[in-house]
Amino acid sequence: MAVEAREQLTVGLPTRRATVRLGQWLAKNLVAGDLIVLSGDLGAGKTFLARAIARAMGVSSDVRVTSPTFTLVHEYASSTCVSRLIHADLYRIGDGSEVNELLLREARADGAALLVEWGEPYLYELGGDALFVRLELSERGRDAKLWSTGPCSSALTTAWSEEVSTGFVCCSNRERRSSEPGLGPRKRHFASGT
Repeated sequence: MAVEAREQLTVGLPTRRATVRLGQWLAKNLVAGDLIVLSGDLGAGKTFLARAIARAMGVSSDVRVTSPTFTLVHEYASSTCVSRLIHADLYRIGDGSEVNELLLREARADGAALLVEWGEPYLYELGGDALFVRLELSERGRDAKLWSTGPCSSALTTAWSEEVSTGFVCCSNRERRSSEPGLGPRKRHFASGT
C-alpha cells in the first residue's frame, strides 16, 4: 500500500539528547489510539527513539526497552493519559496476514498507542492514519523526517510546526542548543474518537 504524506517536516538530531527530546515531545503529545511508524536503516536509532518515548511515558528504567525483533511485540504500561504502549517490530513479517495475527489494530482500537518499527508496508493492517518518523544518518548526526497520513497524525505535525515557529522549548535556555528544535508538552483534543 502506497503511503500518501500530508505534510513532511525534517528535524535535525545532532545529539542523543536531541533524539531523547524528540521522544519526550512525541510521548507528551500521544493520545489513545495513535500510531507512530519508525523507519530507517539498521542502526539509525529507531529503538533508541522508541526507548526515549517509553521512558517519557513513565516506563521504569528497571524495565528493558529493546527492539522486539524476535518476539515481534512488547507491551508496556504507561503512566500518561495513554495507559498502554505497544512496541512492535515487523522486520521479520512476510505479509499483511501475519500483521493481522498480532492484533495490533485491535489494541489500537482499545486505546493503546502503537510504536511500530518497519511498519510502512502495513499501514492498512495497522489501522491507517500514522505519523511516520524516518531516521537517517546525516553530516550533523541524524535527521528525523516526519510526515502524517491522516487527521490524527496531521495534528501531531501541525503541533510540531506551531511549537517550532513559536520557539517553545522544554528545557532552559542554558540547555538549549541552536541546532536543536524546540520541544514541549501539548495536548490534542478531538471532538470524536480515532
